[in-house]
Amino acid sequence: MIWQQHYNPLGSPILSTLVAAIPVVILLAGIAFLRIRIHRAAALGLAAALLVAFGIYGMPWRMGLATAAYGAAYGLFPIGWIILNVIFLYQLTVDKKLFEVLRNSLSMLTPDPRIQVILIAFAFGAFIEGLAGFGTPVAITAAILIQLGFAPLQASGLALIANTAPVAFGSLGIPITTLSQVTGMDALALSKMVGRQLPLFSLIVPFWVVAAFAGWRGIRAVWPAALTAGVAFAVPQFLVSNFHGPWLVDMVSGACAIVALVVLLRRWHPALCSELPAGRLQAGAVDREGPAPPRRREVARAWMPWIILTLFLFVWGLPASKSWLEGRTGPLAGSQALVSPEVPMPGLHLQVQRTPPVVPPSAAPEKAIYRFNWVSATGTGILGAAILAGWLMGYGAGEMARVYGRVLWRVRFSLITIAGMLALGNVTKYSGADATMGLALAHTGSLYPFFGTLLGWLGVALTGSDTASNVLFGSLQKITAEQAGISPILMGAANSSGGVMGKMIDAQSIVVASTATGFHGQEGSILRFVFWHSIALACLVGIWVYLQATVAPFTHLVVR
Repeated sequence: MIWQQHYNPLGSPILSTLVAAIPVVILLAGIAFLRIRIHRAAALGLAAALLVAFGIYGMPWRMGLATAAYGAAYGLFPIGWIILNVIFLYQLTVDKKLFEVLRNSLSMLTPDPRIQVILIAFAFGAFIEGLAGFGTPVAITAAILIQLGFAPLQASGLALIANTAPVAFGSLGIPITTLSQVTGMDALALSKMVGRQLPLFSLIVPFWVVAAFAGWRGIRAVWPAALTAGVAFAVPQFLVSNFHGPWLVDMVSGACAIVALVVLLRRWHPALCSELPAGRLQAGAVDREGPAPPRRREVARAWMPWIILTLFLFVWGLPASKSWLEGRTGPLAGSQALVSPEVPMPGLHLQVQRTPPVVPPSAAPEKAIYRFNWVSATGTGILGAAILAGWLMGYGAGEMARVYGRVLWRVRFSLITIAGMLALGNVTKYSGADATMGLALAHTGSLYPFFGTLLGWLGVALTGSDTASNVLFGSLQKITAEQAGISPILMGAANSSGGVMGKMIDAQSIVVASTATGFHGQEGSILRFVFWHSIALACLVGIWVYLQATVAPFTHLVVR
């Protein structure tokens, strides 16, 4: 029997919204203010979500438990699988002291930590986001920053803030193509519209991330680098998204930003970095006066694992490669049941029906298929890169296995936390509590373009994924925009563009950052560091979308 969602279970939109928000409030308050360990806060939030689902929304208890199990499984694979293998590669390089050489080579390029933030967290992180999202760029860039001498809180927070503007086009454009599939809107039209919203923020984010690190006064000496990176990223982001599509936006833009910064640094260097606020760098972690220049052979060996990783991620992310690795074409054709099995979740698949106005009346029941694509998964590509890099670094199989065991023990609580977070998010989604909160933002009259953008922010903050937020609220944005006489393309794109600013506060991303920097147990500090940055940037996106919807000449930017 199909269970139908209802979005006002208490007969009062205000009361229903307040009750729907209880699990999220418990989770965030527990992390940020009560300083509860994050895996315990996730358990409390999940328990609250289940109680709300059973007691308020009337969700059958067997279905609720199946929903939690489905979310937990997705948290462990593919997301936890990515984190585990990224940290494995990182640990291999640390044990061979190659990360120290990498750190020194970057210091030779630019000893100024403010420019290192732009180069690593923003430009290189954007390139990795284009290859593989799901926390991969945060894990990699935070690990590099910590080895460059940044304090754990700074490395975590700055990696999260920088990983915003590229997210809507991450993983070869999956958020945009998924939004197109969910809403029936043209993928190129959505790509064009997002490409007319986010470039402005691609210009802003390099300045913003430096200010978050060194204060607004810290920008004065390095503004040429921030401007160069911003322009070199924003212009290709606009051109590729508008004239090609969503697939290669981040890779092209990130590569352009990296090259532009390297060219700039060959001809220009800022004044020596003045004193930074206390606690921004780890004392003695890097010799800022200039380490001994590493030999070229050492530098090449230090960069080798990360070059291999980039090549693996590039190959793994290509549509043709995915088709081959998933057994749809090539020599593995016909082996999908082995290399990419799909298992419908018992008691949940096609058993939940979303209802208007969240979806059209003709919408099919919600699918719940667990896809164990263990060969084509991004984490598997990372593992392959780590094994090859480990062999080239001189590791034997037994030695790599011992390192892997140490890493698995190190990230055990992070994996448990991610499983709990995804379980909570799924219970919220399948019970309808997410839609209750979304509808509260959607019913804001003439200010809907602003609050509709914040709806995308809320979706990513809840689910940890711009793709999931587009699945969650894409249809609602389209329906509400049509009722309000606003371009549905504009609001569909706004859901994705606003969502990127929620990426830095979602619990999944915070756990990834804390794991990469060895800062586990201090997730509340990371959340407090990034929270107001997230709110401010999301509101700025909302204002920009409002101008595009209502004020000439900005309305001419809207794709119809």
